[in-house]
Amino acid sequence: MNRVLPAAYEISTALERLDHALIHQWLSQDAYWALGRSREKQDQAIARSLNFGIYDRASGSQSGYARVVTDRATFAWLCDVYIAPAVRGKGLGTALVAAVRDHLAPYGLRRVLLATADAHGVYAEVGFAPLEKPGNWMTLGE
Repeated sequence: MNRVLPAAYEISTALERLDHALIHQWLSQDAYWALGRSREKQDQAIARSLNFGIYDRASGSQSGYARVVTDRATFAWLCDVYIAPAVRGKGLGTALVAAVRDHLAPYGLRRVLLATADAHGVYAEVGFAPLEKPGNWMTLGE
């Protein structure tokens, strides 16, 4: 089941709408995968990625964020998915991930990957599944 984005919110890929300071605060202070990330690194990541912001229509304030690293031809990595604590539980995370999936669909990517320690249900709801052969994958770094 895909959650529909509540009418009070909208999703945009417009770079100029992103609140860089807020995104850095969220990720570097509250996201287990990015704790301590520098503002400089975060700004570089934003500049070199496809970004999605979720915004409150009434106030224009940013309520969530997701980032995709992709060649727009064969592969994408979904990362830095974050919903502000004050608006969690409204289906925004699932709606944001569904919007990312739908945005990437026309590229015909062979694979979209992500890693999560605690949000498997959110991603499963929009079609993500565990790797069939995790033993085939390797990593360099943490």
